[in-house]
Amino acid sequence: MNKILIISKREFLTRVQKKTFLLTTIGLPLLIFGIYALIIFFAVNDDKDYNIAVADEAKIFQNNLQDRDKEFVFTYVNNETPESLIKALDANKYKAFIYVPKNFSSTDSIQVVASKSIGFITQNKIERSLENALEENKLLVALNVTKPQLDSLQKTNNIKFTTINGEKDSEVKAGISYGVGMFSGFLIYIILFIYGTMVMRGVAEEKTNRIAEVIISSVKPFQLMMGKIIGIGSVGLLQFLIWVFLVFGLQIVLTLFFPDVAGQIQQQPMQPGMIAATNAIEQSNALSKLNTVIAQINFPLLISCFIFYFLGGYFMYASLFAAVGSTVNEDPNDAQTLTLPITMPIIFGFAIMMQAVNNPNSSLAVFGSLFPLTSPIVMMARVAHGVPDGVTIFQLILSMVLLVFSFIGTTWVAAKIYRTGILMYGKKVTLKEMIKWTFRKS
Repeated sequence: MNKILIISKREFLTRVQKKTFLLTTIGLPLLIFGIYALIIFFAVNDDKDYNIAVADEAKIFQNNLQDRDKEFVFTYVNNETPESLIKALDANKYKAFIYVPKNFSSTDSIQVVASKSIGFITQNKIERSLENALEENKLLVALNVTKPQLDSLQKTNNIKFTTINGEKDSEVKAGISYGVGMFSGFLIYIILFIYGTMVMRGVAEEKTNRIAEVIISSVKPFQLMMGKIIGIGSVGLLQFLIWVFLVFGLQIVLTLFFPDVAGQIQQQPMQPGMIAATNAIEQSNALSKLNTVIAQINFPLLISCFIFYFLGGYFMYASLFAAVGSTVNEDPNDAQTLTLPITMPIIFGFAIMMQAVNNPNSSLAVFGSLFPLTSPIVMMARVAHGVPDGVTIFQLILSMVLLVFSFIGTTWVAAKIYRTGILMYGKKVTLKEMIKWTFRKS
């Protein structure tokens, strides 16, 4: 055990003390975040003054034009002609104008004249606002009712979702569970790929440089493999903690110094579940409803499960990647064929997770959360919906037990392959030979 810790310490320090570690861990996220905030900052300044003049002589809009996204403003003007409005555009008084003559009929088209080309998304938003106003005007004329009466007809009934136990299952809670499950599963998906590959490259590098021959004379192959896995895993955990600190820290800084930019970052395109949550929050009692939903989420369980599946998934896949790395010779491309059986379950797990965040109790989601090679990714999507609503206690315990036994089994298999492959040179290893090494007696 002492030798494993010594090797782990060496692997950890040799990577953390490199300048590339600081650049990739701190410099790169800061650069990406800064560029992203700068783009949104300019986008906010460009869009917030987009003023559209409306000369409605036919009175078809009834002053009902409005932009719900607040990216542009409709300004109603009187006694204007197309010629005078064009002059106003040339003077940069407006960005665009809409002119509706008195003899306008329901079959006529409405023209939006702009000083410069309008973007595709902005065109769709303007078109949506115009269509909503025209539809409302047609309903008022056809039904011969007043505006308050039409608003009362269009008002929808309040629909609520509950579980069989009587617990509320609101749209906000579903949206937050969707986001938490998606983020947790995706994070483990990235960790398995990045740090598993890092273990494989570290083992292959020591083998090709003949360093492994010297180390094996002092330690057992299993100790060397576990030392590298633990050391590189510690580097990954440190990077994860730094990234979490940077994400929350930078958001606080943006909120304090650039409130407009921070608000726009939060309004960027989201997944459907998160969009539903945001819309529901904005409609009524946003802060109190959000606090109530957050209080219902079992964060200690979420954090505990994340740590367990993070460690279990990493150690299981890292041992397999280490076994592949021990078979690599001078040509690194030899590992591509051997890594395919390892990477495919990770990709399948991510694909199953995309369904599990929407339907955590489907047969595919249950299978993916129990199958050890996909459970680290899929189970987090189900746990985010709660216990027992998203996953039963029996299924959660069974998944953990299967993952532990799978980690022990894969480590044993990887150690058998590693012991033979780390000292084999000059021969291209096949998957069939690796299977033979697994069942070879010591």
